[in-house]
Amino acid sequence: MFDSILSSPWYAYVLLPLFIFVGRIIDVGMGTVRMIFTTRGLKHIAPVISFFEILIWLLVIKQIFSDITNPITYIAYAGGFATGTYIGIRIEEKLSVGKVMVRIITGRDSTSMIKKLKDEKYRFTVAPGKGSEGDVSIILSIVERKEAHEIINIIKEFNPDAFYTIEDLRFVHEHPAPNNKNKIFDIFKGIRKGK
Repeated sequence: MFDSILSSPWYAYVLLPLFIFVGRIIDVGMGTVRMIFTTRGLKHIAPVISFFEILIWLLVIKQIFSDITNPITYIAYAGGFATGTYIGIRIEEKLSVGKVMVRIITGRDSTSMIKKLKDEKYRFTVAPGKGSEGDVSIILSIVERKEAHEIINIIKEFNPDAFYTIEDLRFVHEHPAPNNKNKIFDIFKGIRKGK
């Protein structure tokens, strides 16, 4: 009975490609998340993910070699790879792990924006700078990735013309700051905050 199922066209052209497609989605999705975790310094999670990622890949590749003349399995393999990459990126967006640095550069008076950041208990550093069109203020803040959109909303509300960037951070040395929303150290010691 089982041998007849394995030798049927239904298995070769539907079930086997479906298994390969789903397997590739899972292993590539895991691989994408693993790489993102690795670049963000989450080195204890990445090896666990890689173990299951390669185990699933071996099961999938074994199925490809079991019927190497079946072109549908190649399409399923490639389709699963593409879909797994997309799903891995979407999972990473939902997880929002790690910390980011938000860098804001503005030539306008940023007093109201700084006050709002302070009211919301964000920690930041303000430094003077020189731009191509004159003096600017540089505001640096390190936050959890999932909180970055809140700072962007503050920028858009108080200074929509400000230039800003968001950068992933691999490592942040923190010191306790129990009264603040983000327990992150000041980036430049000696520069007065909230200027």
